[in-house]
Amino acid sequence: MEVKVNREIRDYTEAMFFGLSLRQFIFSALACGVAVGIYLGLKPLLGVETTSWLCIVAAFPFAVLGFLKYNGMTAEKFIWAWIKSTLLIPKVLTFGNTNYYYEMLVPESKQNNGKPQCHRKGARQKKHSRRKGAKKR
Repeated sequence: MEVKVNREIRDYTEAMFFGLSLRQFIFSALACGVAVGIYLGLKPLLGVETTSWLCIVAAFPFAVLGFLKYNGMTAEKFIWAWIKSTLLIPKVLTFGNTNYYYEMLVPESKQNNGKPQCHRKGARQKKHSRRKGAKKR
């Protein structure tokens, strides 16, 4: 008796319907439903051949969503990650360095006069543009 074990245990998916996982089955049924709906709705208007091509084109995205995996993410997770990276997270990221050894050794009263350190765009130019003896605002 031989038992198959996946090399990567995370790749295991339980086959529920016709050898498909529940997620794949739902998206396949949704693709079939879209295709049938378009066929029944547009056949009298456009004819059989044009309607069949429209069914294929309309059902394709739903079928792909059920089977697509990119970098270990399902289609929904990938779409959400893409929306976050392109729309929600700012494009310009600015970073400042922090010397943790200096912060540990110097008392807080000497560091920035107790003010929190701020890393923002343009802070360096403003700092260097001040001249000695110029009034601070």
